[in-house]
Amino acid sequence: MKIRWFGHASFCIETKGKTIYIDPYIIPDNPAKADIVLITHEHYDHCEIKNIKRLRKPHTAVIASSKAAKKIEGAAIARAGDLINLNGIHITAVNAYNIDKYFHKKGDGIGFVIESDGKRIYHMGDTDLIPEMEALENIDVALIPVGGKYTMEYLEAARAAKTIKPKIAVPMHWGSIVGAKKDAEGFKKKVEEETETRVYILGDNFLTI
Repeated sequence: MKIRWFGHASFCIETKGKTIYIDPYIIPDNPAKADIVLITHEHYDHCEIKNIKRLRKPHTAVIASSKAAKKIEGAAIARAGDLINLNGIHITAVNAYNIDKYFHKKGDGIGFVIESDGKRIYHMGDTDLIPEMEALENIDVALIPVGGKYTMEYLEAARAAKTIKPKIAVPMHWGSIVGAKKDAEGFKKKVEEETETRVYILGDNFLTI
């Protein structure tokens, strides 16, 4: 399984011969077509319609939060608790929301837990540290927002990592619109000092698990 980060909250996961994009606000100039596109919520920096159209092929599955799905022709709606099985890839929608901010209300957006090749990848979406995270188990890689303002800042994100206990954490939601590399670096330092989780700051490189 390969995990690529293009910037902000935009990722590509290659697994079981399938290509999955999450929140493709940023994509390469000549992207591989998608088998699955996952959209956490309706904001423009996560639900970029032009990029979704570029990634789609005739049988691409697009799964989105309820508000985002209204913007995307042919998208399937996912709500927290829903489980989708696509070609042996198990995708669970989970809660994602702000507790002390007004940007992301509970029920408006979601995160995703993707299970494939014996691994569990958790894309948090735009969220704070929320109680529902305590129920998540056996997360191999957590993709965690660290940029602050709209999501967790890096110290709260580090507490989220301590709660979830993933084997690997990847900081996201920095370097574009909000957050800087220092937030990712602060997150890495805090998490690796206080937990057994390894932190990878992705750029042009990719993570293979």
